[in-house]
Amino acid sequence: MSDSPVTCEIDLEADGKHQGYLRVPHSVHRSAYGWIGVPIVSIRNGAGPVMLMSAGVHGDEYEGQIALAALIRDLQPEDIRGQLILLPQANAPACGAGMRTSPIDDGNMNRLFPGDPRGTPSEVIAHYIEAELLPRCGYSVDLHSGGTSLFYPPTLLRGQGHTPDAAAELKHLQKAFDAPFAWVFTGGGGPGSKARTLMGGANRKGVIPIMAELGGGGAVDPGILALTLRGLKRALHCAGMLPAYRPDAAKGTRELHVQGSVYAYEDGVYEPQKDICDAVAEGEVLGFVHRLDAPWADPVPVTSPYSGIVLAKRVPGPVRRGDAVVQVADDAE
Repeated sequence: MSDSPVTCEIDLEADGKHQGYLRVPHSVHRSAYGWIGVPIVSIRNGAGPVMLMSAGVHGDEYEGQIALAALIRDLQPEDIRGQLILLPQANAPACGAGMRTSPIDDGNMNRLFPGDPRGTPSEVIAHYIEAELLPRCGYSVDLHSGGTSLFYPPTLLRGQGHTPDAAAELKHLQKAFDAPFAWVFTGGGGPGSKARTLMGGANRKGVIPIMAELGGGGAVDPGILALTLRGLKRALHCAGMLPAYRPDAAKGTRELHVQGSVYAYEDGVYEPQKDICDAVAEGEVLGFVHRLDAPWADPVPVTSPYSGIVLAKRVPGPVRRGDAVVQVADDAE
């Protein structure tokens, strides 16, 4: 066991459906002996695979939070073989505020793994996930979206696998999730991963991990939400954990490698010229930054250093120097 100060209210070894909170100690002026509650649910039915599903690592990413809440309400122990552990609001303070980062410590949890049991609340939660929850699991599914600032089409993210068996498992999960796109990392991950993400933590613990980017823009798209729930059930079935589920026919996934992000170099308001999935040529204009405080100045073009397609785009109009406005990807093969 680790030296985490977090207390889990539920027995993760018990069969059945159990819900409660991870109690993260948080002593403040209002509450000297208080704690932050991170919702956790375990649905367990005997021996079998164990999967962690998480969302709300960034608090302004809603599709995953809603999808996991739906699974919590719908799934019963008799539906499951093995154990499903669900963290629908992994960084609960960020989720409560609807912010990418925690309002308590400004923690971007997906840049803080493996965490610190003596650190800030975001670091303490990250440490508990990596040190206490992931070692129990064979699979991890971490759900994200573009949050308030970006929008992604439904996209599964995976590594290439550090062993042939891991590579095969990842491809099976990708096919099962059946998102329109898959962002395939060039690295294999594995126990030597240095990534500060939850996926990096899963790799370090020998877990088979996938992520997903599912919409964004600070809103919820009903079609993407339905696709998310479908993908999660198909992934559970693929792992042998939802035996009675009958998946429909796969629609197919386009594999991509991300070329990079394109940034604004001026403060102003961004006018896009490209939309999701539009083709992009190197040197092509992606949009313009309007300097409205100097309306006599010409708009500043933003050009792409990459060729491919638009995988993600900025949603808010106002930009500052260094803000990503487009992410460009190209076919993996």
